[in-house]
Amino acid sequence: MTADEPEVRAIGRDPAVFEAFYRRHVRMVTGFVARRTGDPHAVDDLTTEIFLAAVEAADGYRPGRGSPSAWLVGVARNVLAAERRSSARRLDALARAAARRPLDDDAVARLEERIDAERDARRVRAEIAGLPPGPRAVLELVDVDGLTITEAAAVLRIRQGTARVRLHRARRLLRQAPTTEPTLEGIS
Repeated sequence: MTADEPEVRAIGRDPAVFEAFYRRHVRMVTGFVARRTGDPHAVDDLTTEIFLAAVEAADGYRPGRGSPSAWLVGVARNVLAAERRSSARRLDALARAAARRPLDDDAVARLEERIDAERDARRVRAEIAGLPPGPRAVLELVDVDGLTITEAAAVLRIRQGTARVRLHRARRLLRQAPTTEPTLEGIS
C-alpha cells in the first residue's frame, strides 16, 4: 500500500482530502484537457467532470497499476471518450451551458492562458492524428502527457511490453513521415 492509496480512496468521503487531491492534480488535468480542446468553457466543464468521475471511481484505485496521476489520466481519457461518443451527453451539456454560472473574466483569461500554453501540444496531437490508434495513444501519454511507459500501459490496460512496442512503432512512423518542420524534438 502506498501513501497515496488511502488519500485517493478517501476523496469521495472526506472533503479536505478531496481538496488537497484536487489542488495537487488540477493543473495536470486542465493541461490534459486543454491539449485536446481549444474552448475555455469545455476545458472548465470537462475538468469538473473528470474530478467528479474520479470521486465516483476512487474505491477502484489500485496503486499497483500506477500512480494517482496516471490513474487520474485514465479517468480523464474515459471521460473524454464518453463525451465524444455520446450525443445525448452533448445535448445535455448544451442545456447545462444555458443554466451554468458564467465564467468571470479572470477565469476565462486563466483558461485561455492555459489553452495558449498547450497550443504546441495540440499541434503535435494534430500531427500524430494519422497514426494508428494504439501507437498514437501510447505516444500521446508518454511524449505529450509525460507519463512513464509503465503508467501509460496501466492507463491503456495493456502490458508494458505492448506499450513499448507501440511507442517504438509510433516514433518510427513519425520519423518516416514527411514533415515541413520538426516539432517532436523529444521523439527519438
